[in-house]
Amino acid sequence: MAKAKTIHLPERWDRPFGPDMTDEDVDRVVALRIFENIDESAFPASQAFRDIIKNDARLVTYQRGDIVVREGDYGSSVFVIMRGQAAVILDTQADDKKERRLARRQRTFGSAFAQLWTNAKMPEVRDIATYDAETDLNVRTEADEKRAFIPDVDSFLAKIKIHTLNEGQNFGEIAALSRTPRTATVVAKSDLEMVEMRWQGLREIRRRDNRFRELIDRLYRERSLSRHLGESPLLSHLDESTLEMVAAKTIFETHGDFDWWSSYKRLASKDSEEVLKQEPVIAEQGAYVDGLIMVRSGFARITQRLDHGERTVGYASTNDVFGLDEIVHHWRDGGPLRLGQTLRAIGYVDILRVPTAMVEEHILPTVPAHLLPEPLRSKSTPAWQERGDEALLSQSLFDFLVDNRTINGTQTMLINTDRCTGCDDCVRACSSTHNNNPRFVRHGPVHGNLQVTNACMHCTDPVCLIGCPTGAIGRNAADGRVMIDDRTCIGCGTCANSCPYNNIRLVEIRDEEGNFILDSESNVPIVKVTKCDLCFGQFGGPACQRACPHDALIRINMNDQQKLAEWVNR
Repeated sequence: MAKAKTIHLPERWDRPFGPDMTDEDVDRVVALRIFENIDESAFPASQAFRDIIKNDARLVTYQRGDIVVREGDYGSSVFVIMRGQAAVILDTQADDKKERRLARRQRTFGSAFAQLWTNAKMPEVRDIATYDAETDLNVRTEADEKRAFIPDVDSFLAKIKIHTLNEGQNFGEIAALSRTPRTATVVAKSDLEMVEMRWQGLREIRRRDNRFRELIDRLYRERSLSRHLGESPLLSHLDESTLEMVAAKTIFETHGDFDWWSSYKRLASKDSEEVLKQEPVIAEQGAYVDGLIMVRSGFARITQRLDHGERTVGYASTNDVFGLDEIVHHWRDGGPLRLGQTLRAIGYVDILRVPTAMVEEHILPTVPAHLLPEPLRSKSTPAWQERGDEALLSQSLFDFLVDNRTINGTQTMLINTDRCTGCDDCVRACSSTHNNNPRFVRHGPVHGNLQVTNACMHCTDPVCLIGCPTGAIGRNAADGRVMIDDRTCIGCGTCANSCPYNNIRLVEIRDEEGNFILDSESNVPIVKVTKCDLCFGQFGGPACQRACPHDALIRINMNDQQKLAEWVNR
Protein backbone atom coordinates (compact mmCIF):
# COMPACT_ATOMS: atom_id res chain seq x y z
CA MET A 1 0.00 0.00 0.00
CA ALA A 2 1.41 3.38 -1.04
CA LYS A 3 2.37 5.72 1.74
CA ALA A 4 -0.02 8.65 2.10
CA LYS A 5 1.36 12.07 1.25
CA THR A 6 1.39 14.71 3.94
CA ILE A 7 1.08 18.46 3.61
CA HIS A 8 1.04 21.39 6.01
CA LEU A 9 -2.49 22.18 7.14
CA PRO A 10 -3.16 25.74 5.92
CA GLU A 11 -3.54 28.26 8.71
CA ARG A 12 -4.83 31.79 8.80
CA TRP A 13 -1.45 33.47 8.96
CA ASP A 14 0.28 31.40 6.29
CA ARG A 15 -0.26 34.45 4.06
CA PRO A 16 0.24 37.63 6.12
CA PHE A 17 -1.52 40.81 5.01
CA GLY A 18 1.85 42.56 4.92
CA PRO A 19 4.58 39.97 4.22
CA ASP A 20 7.32 42.58 4.73
CA MET A 21 6.27 43.59 8.28
CA THR A 22 9.23 43.52 10.65
CA ASP A 23 9.40 43.55 14.45
CA GLU A 24 10.51 47.20 14.21
CA ASP A 25 7.41 47.98 12.17
CA VAL A 26 5.26 46.29 14.80
CA ASP A 27 6.91 48.45 17.49
CA ARG A 28 5.95 51.59 15.58
CA VAL A 29 2.36 50.43 15.13
CA VAL A 30 1.71 49.42 18.74
CA ALA A 31 3.00 52.84 19.84
CA LEU A 32 0.14 54.59 18.01
CA ARG A 33 -2.45 56.23 20.23
CA ILE A 34 -5.22 53.89 19.14
CA PHE A 35 -3.22 50.83 20.29
CA GLU A 36 -1.14 52.16 23.19
CA ASN A 37 -3.53 51.03 25.96
CA ILE A 38 -4.17 47.52 24.64
CA ASP A 39 -4.04 44.86 27.36
CA GLU A 40 -1.79 42.28 25.71
CA SER A 41 -2.40 39.79 28.53
CA ALA A 42 -6.01 39.40 27.34
CA PHE A 43 -4.82 37.70 24.16
CA PRO A 44 -4.07 33.94 24.00
CA ALA A 45 -0.62 32.79 22.97
CA SER A 46 -2.01 31.43 19.70
CA GLN A 47 -3.24 34.93 18.74
CA ALA A 48 -0.97 37.31 20.59
CA PHE A 49 -1.60 41.00 20.04
CA ARG A 50 1.75 41.64 18.38
CA ASP A 51 1.23 38.62 16.13
CA ILE A 52 -2.10 40.09 15.01
CA ILE A 53 -0.38 43.37 14.16
CA LYS A 54 2.42 41.57 12.30
CA ASN A 55 0.13 39.31 10.28
CA ASP A 56 -3.14 41.25 9.87
CA ALA A 57 -1.67 44.71 9.27
CA ARG A 58 0.66 46.25 6.73
CA LEU A 59 2.39 49.57 6.19
CA VAL A 60 1.23 51.44 3.10
CA THR A 61 2.36 54.69 1.54
CA TYR A 62 0.41 57.06 -0.66
CA GLN A 63 1.67 59.96 -2.67
CA ARG A 64 0.06 63.38 -2.41
CA GLY A 65 -3.12 63.31 -4.47
CA ASP A 66 -3.67 59.56 -4.31
CA ILE A 67 -7.25 58.44 -3.69
CA VAL A 68 -7.08 56.21 -0.59
CA VAL A 69 -10.75 55.20 -0.43
CA ARG A 70 -13.69 56.33 -2.52
CA GLU A 71 -17.19 57.06 -1.31
CA GLY A 72 -19.55 54.26 -2.29
CA ASP A 73 -16.81 51.67 -2.76
CA TYR A 74 -16.72 48.57 -0.60
CA GLY A 75 -13.80 47.92 1.69
CA SER A 76 -12.66 45.56 4.41
CA SER A 77 -9.87 47.42 6.20
CA VAL A 78 -9.25 50.28 8.60
CA PHE A 79 -6.49 52.89 8.21
CA VAL A 80 -4.47 54.69 10.90
CA ILE A 81 -2.27 57.62 9.85
CA MET A 82 1.36 57.31 10.96
CA ARG A 83 2.80 60.23 9.01
CA GLY A 84 1.22 62.97 6.90
CA GLN A 85 -2.31 64.25 6.41
CA ALA A 86 -5.42 62.97 4.64
CA ALA A 87 -8.43 64.94 3.42
CA VAL A 88 -11.98 63.67 3.89
CA ILE A 89 -14.18 65.14 1.18
CA LEU A 90 -17.34 66.57 2.74
CA ASP A 91 -18.72 68.19 -0.41
CA THR A 92 -20.68 65.24 -1.85
CA GLN A 93 -21.08 66.91 -5.24
CA ALA A 94 -17.34 67.16 -5.68
CA ASP A 95 -16.89 63.42 -5.98
CA ASP A 96 -19.68 62.59 -8.40
CA LYS A 97 -17.42 61.72 -11.31
CA LYS A 98 -17.74 58.00 -10.68
CA GLU A 99 -21.50 58.32 -10.38
CA ARG A 100 -21.65 60.15 -13.71
CA ARG A 101 -19.61 57.38 -15.29
CA LEU A 102 -21.93 54.70 -13.95
CA ALA A 103 -25.13 56.60 -14.77
CA ARG A 104 -24.83 56.38 -18.52
CA ARG A 105 -27.22 58.21 -20.77
CA GLN A 106 -30.51 56.62 -21.82
CA ARG A 107 -30.60 55.67 -25.51
CA THR A 108 -32.97 57.42 -27.81
CA PHE A 109 -35.39 55.32 -29.81
CA GLY A 110 -33.44 56.08 -32.98
CA SER A 111 -30.10 54.97 -31.54
CA ALA A 112 -31.64 51.80 -30.13
CA PHE A 113 -33.21 50.95 -33.48
CA ALA A 114 -30.02 51.80 -35.40
CA GLN A 115 -28.11 49.37 -33.21
CA LEU A 116 -29.66 46.55 -35.21
CA TRP A 117 -27.32 47.27 -38.12
CA THR A 118 -24.52 49.33 -36.53
CA ASN A 119 -23.24 46.64 -34.17
CA ALA A 120 -19.69 45.56 -34.90
CA LYS A 121 -19.28 42.19 -36.60
CA MET A 122 -16.57 41.14 -34.17
CA PRO A 123 -17.14 40.71 -30.41
CA GLU A 124 -15.99 43.22 -27.81
CA VAL A 125 -15.11 46.08 -30.15
CA ARG A 126 -13.99 49.29 -28.41
CA ASP A 127 -13.51 52.82 -29.66
CA ILE A 128 -10.27 53.67 -27.87
CA ALA A 129 -10.82 57.39 -28.53
CA THR A 130 -13.49 57.38 -25.81
CA TYR A 131 -10.91 56.37 -23.21
CA ASP A 132 -9.24 59.77 -23.52
CA ALA A 133 -12.38 61.49 -22.22
CA GLU A 134 -11.55 60.56 -18.63
CA THR A 135 -9.01 63.34 -18.14
CA ASP A 136 -9.34 63.77 -14.37
CA LEU A 137 -8.72 60.13 -13.40
CA ASN A 138 -5.18 58.87 -13.60
CA VAL A 139 -3.76 55.53 -12.58
CA ARG A 140 -0.25 54.60 -11.54
CA THR A 141 1.38 51.45 -10.16
CA GLU A 142 2.64 51.36 -6.58
CA ALA A 143 4.17 48.11 -5.27
CA ASP A 144 2.23 46.07 -7.84
CA GLU A 145 -1.02 47.85 -6.88
CA LYS A 146 -2.95 50.17 -9.16
CA ARG A 147 -3.58 53.59 -7.62
CA ALA A 148 -5.99 56.25 -8.86
CA PHE A 149 -4.82 59.81 -8.21
CA ILE A 150 -5.79 63.44 -8.78
CA PRO A 151 -3.09 65.30 -10.77
CA ASP A 152 -3.57 68.82 -9.33
CA VAL A 153 -4.69 67.95 -5.82
CA ASP A 154 -4.11 71.43 -4.34
CA SER A 155 -6.41 73.06 -6.87
CA PHE A 156 -8.97 70.28 -6.43
CA LEU A 157 -9.08 70.50 -2.62
CA ALA A 158 -9.17 74.31 -2.65
CA LYS A 159 -12.54 74.24 -4.39
CA ILE A 160 -14.35 71.89 -2.00
CA LYS A 161 -15.15 71.43 1.66
CA ILE A 162 -12.88 68.95 3.44
CA HIS A 163 -12.00 67.67 6.91
CA THR A 164 -8.31 67.08 7.58
CA LEU A 165 -7.13 63.94 9.36
CA ASN A 166 -3.76 64.09 11.12
CA GLU A 167 -1.23 61.63 12.51
CA GLY A 168 -2.74 59.08 14.89
CA GLN A 169 -6.28 59.42 13.56
CA ASN A 170 -8.09 56.52 11.91
CA PHE A 171 -10.79 56.07 9.28
CA GLY A 172 -12.57 53.26 7.48
CA GLU A 173 -13.57 51.29 10.58
CA ILE A 174 -17.30 51.50 9.83
CA ALA A 175 -17.03 49.96 6.38
CA ALA A 176 -14.52 47.40 7.68
CA LEU A 177 -16.82 46.25 10.48
CA SER A 178 -20.11 46.29 8.61
CA ARG A 179 -19.14 45.70 4.95
CA THR A 180 -21.11 48.72 3.89
CA PRO A 181 -19.96 51.22 1.26
CA ARG A 182 -17.34 53.74 2.28
CA THR A 183 -19.14 56.81 3.62
CA ALA A 184 -16.65 59.33 2.23
CA THR A 185 -13.79 59.78 -0.21
CA VAL A 186 -10.37 60.19 1.41
CA VAL A 187 -7.46 61.71 -0.53
CA ALA A 188 -3.80 61.96 0.47
CA LYS A 189 -3.39 65.67 1.30
CA SER A 190 0.35 65.10 1.64
CA ASP A 191 2.59 62.09 1.26
CA LEU A 192 1.12 59.51 3.62
CA GLU A 193 2.38 56.56 5.59
CA MET A 194 -0.36 54.52 7.23
CA VAL A 195 -0.99 51.19 8.83
CA GLU A 196 -3.82 49.33 7.12
CA MET A 197 -5.43 46.52 9.10
CA ARG A 198 -7.71 43.96 7.54
CA TRP A 199 -11.04 43.19 9.10
CA GLN A 200 -9.98 39.93 10.75
CA GLY A 201 -7.37 41.67 12.90
CA LEU A 202 -9.70 44.51 13.80
CA ARG A 203 -12.30 41.96 14.90
CA GLU A 204 -9.85 40.03 17.09
CA ILE A 205 -8.53 43.12 18.89
CA ARG A 206 -12.06 44.46 19.37
CA ARG A 207 -13.15 41.11 20.80
CA ARG A 208 -10.23 40.73 23.21
CA ASP A 209 -9.77 44.26 24.56
CA ASN A 210 -12.72 46.02 26.19
CA ARG A 211 -11.26 49.52 25.96
CA PHE A 212 -10.50 49.10 22.27
CA ARG A 213 -14.01 47.78 21.65
CA GLU A 214 -15.48 50.75 23.50
CA LEU A 215 -13.36 53.13 21.41
CA ILE A 216 -14.36 51.60 18.08
CA ASP A 217 -18.02 51.35 19.10
CA ARG A 218 -17.97 54.96 20.28
CA LEU A 219 -16.60 56.06 16.92
CA TYR A 220 -19.27 53.98 15.22
CA ARG A 221 -21.98 55.64 17.31
CA GLU A 222 -20.58 59.11 16.72
CA ARG A 223 -20.11 58.68 13.00
CA SER A 224 -23.03 56.59 11.80
CA LEU A 225 -25.08 54.54 14.27
CA SER A 226 -27.81 57.14 14.80
CA ARG A 227 -28.06 57.58 11.04
CA HIS A 228 -28.31 53.82 10.52
CA LEU A 229 -31.04 53.49 13.14
CA GLY A 230 -32.91 56.45 11.68
CA GLU A 231 -33.03 54.73 8.30
CA SER A 232 -35.32 52.04 9.75
CA PRO A 233 -39.04 52.75 9.26
CA LEU A 234 -39.61 51.69 12.87
CA LEU A 235 -37.33 54.44 14.19
CA SER A 236 -37.56 57.12 11.51
CA HIS A 237 -40.28 58.98 13.43
CA LEU A 238 -38.13 59.46 16.57
CA ASP A 239 -36.72 62.89 17.37
CA GLU A 240 -32.96 63.36 17.43
CA SER A 241 -32.56 63.24 21.22
CA THR A 242 -34.60 60.02 21.56
CA LEU A 243 -32.68 58.46 18.68
CA GLU A 244 -29.39 59.26 20.36
CA MET A 245 -30.69 57.74 23.61
CA VAL A 246 -31.61 54.52 21.79
CA ALA A 247 -28.26 54.51 19.97
CA ALA A 248 -26.39 54.80 23.27
CA LYS A 249 -27.92 51.52 24.46
CA THR A 250 -27.78 49.68 21.13
CA ILE A 251 -25.25 46.87 20.82
CA PHE A 252 -23.37 46.29 17.55
CA GLU A 253 -22.56 42.63 16.82
CA THR A 254 -20.97 40.63 14.03
CA HIS A 255 -21.67 36.96 13.34
CA GLY A 256 -20.25 34.47 10.87
CA ASP A 257 -17.37 34.55 8.42
CA PHE A 258 -16.58 37.90 6.79
CA ASP A 259 -15.00 36.17 3.78
CA TRP A 260 -18.08 33.97 3.31
CA TRP A 261 -17.63 33.65 -0.44
CA SER A 262 -14.36 31.74 0.01
CA SER A 263 -16.22 28.80 1.57
CA TYR A 264 -19.50 29.25 -0.29
CA LYS A 265 -18.91 26.65 -3.02
CA ARG A 266 -17.66 24.07 -0.55
CA LEU A 267 -20.77 24.44 1.58
CA ALA A 268 -23.07 24.54 -1.46
CA SER A 269 -22.15 20.91 -2.19
CA LYS A 270 -23.38 19.81 1.24
CA ASP A 271 -26.96 18.89 2.09
CA SER A 272 -29.14 21.41 3.91
CA GLU A 273 -28.67 19.81 7.31
CA GLU A 274 -24.89 20.04 7.04
CA VAL A 275 -25.08 23.65 5.82
CA LEU A 276 -27.33 24.52 8.76
CA LYS A 277 -24.75 23.23 11.23
CA GLN A 278 -22.14 25.62 9.81
CA GLU A 279 -24.30 28.71 10.33
CA PRO A 280 -23.74 30.45 13.69
CA VAL A 281 -26.85 30.96 15.83
CA ILE A 282 -27.61 34.62 16.53
CA ALA A 283 -30.81 34.07 18.50
CA GLU A 284 -32.36 30.70 19.35
CA GLN A 285 -35.97 29.62 19.42
CA GLY A 286 -37.32 29.52 22.98
CA ALA A 287 -34.70 31.96 24.32
CA TYR A 288 -35.61 35.15 26.16
CA VAL A 289 -36.04 38.12 23.82
CA ASP A 290 -33.40 40.50 25.16
CA GLY A 291 -33.73 42.94 22.29
CA LEU A 292 -34.97 43.77 18.82
CA ILE A 293 -32.47 42.50 16.25
CA MET A 294 -31.99 44.75 13.23
CA VAL A 295 -29.96 43.37 10.32
CA ARG A 296 -27.40 46.00 9.32
CA SER A 297 -25.79 44.04 6.48
CA GLY A 298 -25.55 40.47 5.22
CA PHE A 299 -28.14 37.69 5.42
CA ALA A 300 -29.62 35.53 8.13
CA ARG A 301 -31.68 32.36 7.93
CA ILE A 302 -34.89 32.01 9.94
CA THR A 303 -35.61 28.43 11.00
CA GLN A 304 -38.26 26.64 13.00
CA ARG A 305 -38.07 23.36 14.91
CA LEU A 306 -39.90 20.53 13.23
CA ASP A 307 -39.95 17.04 14.78
CA HIS A 308 -36.27 16.26 15.40
CA GLY A 309 -34.91 18.77 12.91
CA GLU A 310 -35.41 22.30 11.66
CA ARG A 311 -36.95 23.81 8.57
CA THR A 312 -36.16 27.09 6.86
CA VAL A 313 -39.16 29.42 6.98
CA GLY A 314 -37.60 32.66 5.79
CA TYR A 315 -34.54 34.85 5.65
CA ALA A 316 -33.63 38.34 6.73
CA SER A 317 -31.46 40.89 4.96
CA THR A 318 -30.48 44.54 5.34
CA ASN A 319 -32.99 46.60 7.38
CA ASP A 320 -35.10 43.55 8.31
CA VAL A 321 -35.93 42.99 11.99
CA PHE A 322 -36.22 39.86 14.13
CA GLY A 323 -38.08 39.47 17.42
CA LEU A 324 -40.55 42.28 16.77
CA ASP A 325 -43.62 39.99 16.91
CA GLU A 326 -42.71 38.66 20.33
CA ILE A 327 -41.87 42.10 21.76
CA VAL A 328 -45.10 43.62 20.43
CA HIS A 329 -47.13 40.65 21.71
CA HIS A 330 -45.63 41.11 25.18
CA TRP A 331 -46.13 44.89 25.07
CA ARG A 332 -49.77 44.62 24.00
CA ASP A 333 -50.99 41.59 25.87
CA GLY A 334 -48.33 40.58 28.36
CA GLY A 335 -47.45 37.49 26.31
CA PRO A 336 -44.27 35.47 26.89
CA LEU A 337 -40.98 37.03 25.82
CA ARG A 338 -39.68 33.88 24.16
CA LEU A 339 -38.48 33.66 20.57
CA GLY A 340 -40.64 31.60 18.26
CA GLN A 341 -37.91 30.98 15.71
CA THR A 342 -34.13 30.77 15.38
CA LEU A 343 -31.97 33.29 13.53
CA ARG A 344 -28.71 32.07 11.97
CA ALA A 345 -25.95 33.95 10.16
CA ILE A 346 -25.69 33.05 6.47
CA GLY A 347 -22.03 33.62 5.75
CA TYR A 348 -21.63 36.94 7.52
CA VAL A 349 -24.09 39.34 9.10
CA ASP A 350 -23.95 42.54 11.15
CA ILE A 351 -26.77 43.22 13.57
CA LEU A 352 -27.87 46.00 15.88
CA ARG A 353 -29.51 44.74 19.07
CA VAL A 354 -31.86 47.33 20.61
CA PRO A 355 -32.73 46.35 24.21
CA THR A 356 -36.35 45.27 24.68
CA ALA A 357 -36.95 47.87 27.38
CA MET A 358 -35.87 50.67 25.00
CA VAL A 359 -38.17 49.30 22.29
CA GLU A 360 -41.18 49.15 24.60
CA GLU A 361 -40.56 52.52 26.23
CA HIS A 362 -39.38 54.74 23.38
CA ILE A 363 -40.26 53.10 20.06
CA LEU A 364 -43.52 51.16 20.18
CA PRO A 365 -45.71 53.89 21.75
CA THR A 366 -45.18 56.17 18.75
CA VAL A 367 -44.74 53.72 15.86
CA PRO A 368 -47.45 54.09 13.16
CA ALA A 369 -49.92 51.22 13.58
CA HIS A 370 -49.44 49.94 10.02
CA LEU A 371 -45.78 49.16 10.76
CA LEU A 372 -46.59 46.83 13.64
CA PRO A 373 -47.42 43.13 13.20
CA GLU A 374 -50.98 41.86 13.56
CA PRO A 375 -52.00 40.68 17.07
CA LEU A 376 -51.46 36.99 17.75
CA ARG A 377 -54.59 34.85 18.04
CA SER A 378 -54.26 34.20 21.76
CA LYS A 379 -51.88 34.78 24.62
CA SER A 380 -51.24 31.08 25.01
CA THR A 381 -50.37 30.42 21.37
CA PRO A 382 -46.60 30.24 20.83
CA ALA A 383 -45.41 32.72 18.21
CA TRP A 384 -43.86 30.00 16.06
CA GLN A 385 -47.29 28.44 15.50
CA GLU A 386 -48.45 31.68 13.94
CA ARG A 387 -45.88 31.78 11.15
CA GLY A 388 -44.52 29.56 8.44
CA ASP A 389 -47.53 27.22 8.32
CA GLU A 390 -48.35 27.98 4.68
CA ALA A 391 -45.11 28.15 2.78
CA LEU A 392 -45.38 29.86 -0.57
CA LEU A 393 -42.34 27.94 -1.78
CA SER A 394 -41.62 24.25 -1.26
CA GLN A 395 -39.26 23.50 1.60
CA SER A 396 -36.65 21.94 -0.69
CA LEU A 397 -36.71 24.96 -3.03
CA PHE A 398 -36.43 27.35 -0.11
CA ASP A 399 -33.40 25.47 1.18
CA PHE A 400 -31.86 25.41 -2.31
CA LEU A 401 -32.17 29.18 -2.73
CA VAL A 402 -30.82 29.95 0.73
CA ASP A 403 -28.02 27.35 0.67
CA ASN A 404 -26.79 28.64 -2.70
CA ARG A 405 -26.95 32.28 -1.55
CA THR A 406 -29.30 33.05 -4.44
CA ILE A 407 -31.18 35.28 -2.01
CA ASN A 408 -28.30 37.76 -2.49
CA GLY A 409 -29.68 38.78 -5.88
CA THR A 410 -31.81 41.81 -6.63
CA GLN A 411 -31.99 40.91 -10.34
CA THR A 412 -31.43 37.15 -10.41
CA MET A 413 -32.04 35.40 -13.73
CA LEU A 414 -34.28 32.37 -13.32
CA ILE A 415 -35.29 29.98 -16.12
CA ASN A 416 -38.17 27.51 -15.99
CA THR A 417 -36.60 24.52 -17.73
CA ASP A 418 -40.03 22.96 -18.43
CA ARG A 419 -40.94 25.95 -20.57
CA CYS A 420 -37.47 26.59 -22.03
CA THR A 421 -36.98 24.94 -25.44
CA GLY A 422 -33.31 25.87 -25.83
CA CYS A 423 -34.05 28.20 -28.74
CA ASP A 424 -31.36 30.62 -27.49
CA ASP A 425 -33.41 33.71 -28.39
CA CYS A 426 -32.43 35.13 -24.99
CA VAL A 427 -28.72 34.64 -25.73
CA ARG A 428 -28.99 36.18 -29.21
CA ALA A 429 -30.88 39.18 -27.83
CA CYS A 430 -28.20 39.76 -25.21
CA SER A 431 -25.46 39.35 -27.82
CA SER A 432 -26.98 41.87 -30.22
CA THR A 433 -27.27 44.37 -27.38
CA HIS A 434 -23.67 43.95 -26.14
CA ASN A 435 -21.07 44.01 -28.91
CA ASN A 436 -21.88 40.53 -30.20
CA ASN A 437 -20.84 38.96 -26.91
CA PRO A 438 -23.61 37.78 -24.55
CA ARG A 439 -23.26 38.85 -20.94
CA PHE A 440 -24.57 35.61 -19.47
CA VAL A 441 -24.31 31.85 -19.92
CA ARG A 442 -27.49 29.77 -20.08
CA HIS A 443 -26.21 27.46 -17.41
CA GLY A 444 -26.25 27.28 -13.63
CA PRO A 445 -27.48 25.45 -10.52
CA VAL A 446 -30.77 23.61 -11.06
CA HIS A 447 -33.46 22.54 -8.63
CA GLY A 448 -36.35 20.65 -10.18
CA ASN A 449 -37.44 22.77 -13.14
CA LEU A 450 -35.79 25.97 -11.87
CA GLN A 451 -32.37 27.08 -13.10
CA VAL A 452 -30.41 29.94 -11.52
CA THR A 453 -28.62 31.18 -14.61
CA ASN A 454 -25.03 32.48 -14.68
CA ALA A 455 -25.79 36.16 -15.04
CA CYS A 456 -24.87 39.01 -12.71
CA MET A 457 -27.50 39.11 -9.96
CA HIS A 458 -26.75 42.74 -8.95
CA CYS A 459 -26.38 41.52 -5.39
CA THR A 460 -27.54 43.11 -2.19
CA ASP A 461 -24.08 42.30 -0.83
CA PRO A 462 -21.87 42.74 -3.93
CA VAL A 463 -18.50 41.42 -2.77
CA CYS A 464 -17.18 41.98 -6.31
CA LEU A 465 -16.89 45.66 -5.41
CA ILE A 466 -14.27 45.01 -2.74
CA GLY A 467 -10.76 45.82 -3.84
CA CYS A 468 -11.31 47.45 -7.26
CA PRO A 469 -8.29 49.79 -7.43
CA THR A 470 -9.86 52.39 -9.73
CA GLY A 471 -13.52 52.31 -8.69
CA ALA A 472 -14.47 51.09 -12.17
CA ILE A 473 -17.10 48.77 -10.71
CA GLY A 474 -19.75 50.26 -8.48
CA ARG A 475 -23.41 50.44 -7.64
CA ASN A 476 -25.57 52.89 -9.55
CA ALA A 477 -27.19 55.14 -6.94
CA ALA A 478 -30.32 55.65 -9.04
CA ASP A 479 -31.48 52.04 -9.34
CA GLY A 480 -28.99 49.86 -7.45
CA ARG A 481 -27.58 47.92 -10.40
CA VAL A 482 -23.89 47.01 -10.30
CA MET A 483 -22.11 48.64 -13.22
CA ILE A 484 -18.66 48.58 -14.81
CA ASP A 485 -17.15 51.68 -16.38
CA ASP A 486 -15.19 50.35 -19.33
CA ARG A 487 -13.01 53.45 -19.58
CA THR A 488 -11.52 53.06 -16.10
CA CYS A 489 -11.42 49.25 -15.93
CA ILE A 490 -7.78 48.10 -16.01
CA GLY A 491 -8.56 44.40 -16.42
CA CYS A 492 -6.98 43.33 -13.12
CA GLY A 493 -9.71 40.71 -12.58
CA THR A 494 -10.21 41.49 -8.88
CA CYS A 495 -13.99 41.68 -9.27
CA ALA A 496 -14.14 38.50 -11.37
CA ASN A 497 -12.11 36.58 -8.80
CA SER A 498 -14.29 37.86 -5.95
CA CYS A 499 -17.67 37.04 -7.52
CA PRO A 500 -18.91 33.87 -5.75
CA TYR A 501 -21.19 32.98 -8.64
CA ASN A 502 -18.70 33.18 -11.57
CA ASN A 503 -20.83 35.85 -13.24
CA ILE A 504 -18.01 38.22 -14.28
CA ARG A 505 -15.64 37.41 -17.14
CA LEU A 506 -12.43 38.79 -18.59
CA VAL A 507 -12.42 39.38 -22.37
CA GLU A 508 -9.84 40.57 -24.88
CA ILE A 509 -10.99 43.74 -26.60
CA ARG A 510 -10.72 44.57 -30.32
CA ASP A 511 -10.70 47.56 -32.61
CA GLU A 512 -13.35 48.19 -35.27
CA GLU A 513 -11.46 46.03 -37.77
CA GLY A 514 -11.45 43.05 -35.41
CA ASN A 515 -7.80 43.29 -34.38
CA PHE A 516 -6.89 42.81 -30.75
CA ILE A 517 -5.99 46.06 -28.96
CA LEU A 518 -2.51 45.64 -27.51
CA ASP A 519 -0.78 47.13 -24.49
CA SER A 520 1.84 49.54 -25.81
CA GLU A 521 4.40 48.37 -23.23
CA SER A 522 3.94 44.59 -23.11
CA ASN A 523 2.45 44.14 -26.60
CA VAL A 524 -0.12 41.67 -25.24
CA PRO A 525 -3.89 41.98 -25.77
CA ILE A 526 -5.67 44.26 -23.31
CA VAL A 527 -8.42 42.61 -21.30
CA LYS A 528 -11.51 44.12 -19.71
CA VAL A 529 -14.20 42.67 -17.47
CA THR A 530 -17.74 42.22 -18.72
CA LYS A 531 -20.98 41.20 -17.11
CA CYS A 532 -24.71 41.75 -17.32
CA ASP A 533 -25.72 45.41 -16.98
CA LEU A 534 -29.49 44.73 -17.29
CA CYS A 535 -29.33 46.35 -20.74
CA PHE A 536 -28.87 49.74 -19.16
CA GLY A 537 -30.06 52.48 -21.50
CA GLN A 538 -32.18 50.14 -23.58
CA PHE A 539 -35.93 50.52 -23.92
CA GLY A 540 -38.06 47.91 -22.19
CA GLY A 541 -35.48 46.52 -19.75
CA PRO A 542 -33.37 43.36 -20.06
CA ALA A 543 -33.38 42.02 -23.63
CA CYS A 544 -33.07 38.41 -22.45
CA GLN A 545 -36.42 38.50 -20.69
CA ARG A 546 -38.17 40.40 -23.47
CA ALA A 547 -36.88 38.00 -26.13
CA CYS A 548 -38.05 34.75 -24.52
CA PRO A 549 -40.99 33.50 -26.64
CA HIS A 550 -42.16 31.00 -24.03
CA ASP A 551 -42.22 33.18 -20.90
CA ALA A 552 -39.59 30.89 -19.41
CA LEU A 553 -37.19 33.57 -18.11
CA ILE A 554 -37.44 36.29 -15.50
CA ARG A 555 -35.17 38.80 -13.75
CA ILE A 556 -36.38 39.06 -10.17
CA ASN A 557 -35.54 40.49 -6.77
CA MET A 558 -35.15 37.47 -4.50
CA ASN A 559 -36.35 39.51 -1.52
CA ASP A 560 -39.79 39.73 -3.15
CA GLN A 561 -40.87 36.30 -1.96
CA GLN A 562 -44.49 36.86 -2.99
CA LYS A 563 -43.60 37.60 -6.62
CA LEU A 564 -41.07 34.76 -6.67
CA ALA A 565 -43.66 32.27 -5.39
CA GLU A 566 -46.24 33.47 -7.93
CA TRP A 567 -43.79 33.00 -10.80
CA VAL A 568 -42.58 29.59 -9.63
CA ASN A 569 -46.10 28.29 -8.97
CA ARG A 570 -47.70 29.48 -12.22
